Amino acid sequence: MKFSIERGALLKAVAQAQSVVERRNTIPILANVLIEASGDSVQFRATDLDIEVVDKAPAMVERAGATTVAAVMLNEIVRKLPDGALVTLTENGQTGRLSIDAGRSNFSLATLPKEDFPVMASSEYAANFSAPAPVLRRLFDKSKFAISTEETRYYLNGVYMHVADGEGGKVLRCVATDGHRLARIDAPLPEGAEKMAGVIVPRKTVGELRKLLEDDEAKIAVSVSETKVRFATPGITLTSKVIDGTFPDYTRVIPTGNTRKLEVDASEFAKAVDRVSTVSSERSRAVKLSLDEDRLVLSVNSPDSGAAEEELAVAYSDERLEIGFNAKYLLEIASQVDRENAVFLFNSSGDPTLMREGNDTSAVYVVMPMRV
Repeated sequence: MKFSIERGALLKAVAQAQSVVERRNTIPILANVLIEASGDSVQFRATDLDIEVVDKAPAMVERAGATTVAAVMLNEIVRKLPDGALVTLTENGQTGRLSIDAGRSNFSLATLPKEDFPVMASSEYAANFSAPAPVLRRLFDKSKFAISTEETRYYLNGVYMHVADGEGGKVLRCVATDGHRLARIDAPLPEGAEKMAGVIVPRKTVGELRKLLEDDEAKIAVSVSETKVRFATPGITLTSKVIDGTFPDYTRVIPTGNTRKLEVDASEFAKAVDRVSTVSSERSRAVKLSLDEDRLVLSVNSPDSGAAEEELAVAYSDERLEIGFNAKYLLEIASQVDRENAVFLFNSSGDPTLMREGNDTSAVYVVMPMRV
């Protein structure tokens, strides 16, 4: 195998592949990236057995072939090469080495046989549809903060992507919750997604997927089966197993009878929460919201470190209310708001609170209060 490739294209492809590789591996081949050169392109394939990413880049291929080489090492080498360099990769079958040449730099890396590299079995996908990158980015970006990290409730360790009934008909919906907060984001249902089975996309896959969604112009081809989900652009294909579990009925925890309405400038609110929570105790991070006629007082009282208070002008016309929240949860939810105003809907100090962005009901957040 021998091919030449521009350093920028090589770095992009290798960086995407190596990020899937687990740093601590008991199986040596899983630390490697499979390089396959043919025609006028090169494919870089990496896997951790749960996720597989294949990145294609244009190259000048002199001799077609395939080999595997340490992914992290290759990424580091390419990263340190000068910008704009032409990189030549040559595999020597006799020595079992891959040499990397760029200008005056020369590296020789050990390889492992390509036959040992595990390729994810392709499955029959029941639903195939495509969606613009910004639509998918919004669905996953706005929901991922609520993914649970508790290993015991593994079925909450991802984003539940499914078809649901929205206010104006069927929607593509992403939901994540950890029991303390919940995010529910809707987008118009793409053509071909009607038959899609609901799947739980794992946390790591959601993180890797973010890189595919950077380009606003890109169309992402999405394929879903009961066990796998695949996201593809012309250059990159990300295939992942889905979490084998049943996502709980989240509709039961989204309150419908909350009538006390608070409207507040989202960024002002987030900054104020951030400031007063500076003195909250690390363990509880509790912030108290005291609501009165068009006035909100945020306060923290920590016996160990001190107290803080800040007042905000808001739109609120219901009866007095005092309610406490974990400051971290409030901040994460407030930071999701793209519009100017955040609308909070309360019931009582012990009931879940609903938040949305202005009058937009396509993004809904729920946060559980805490005693303060």
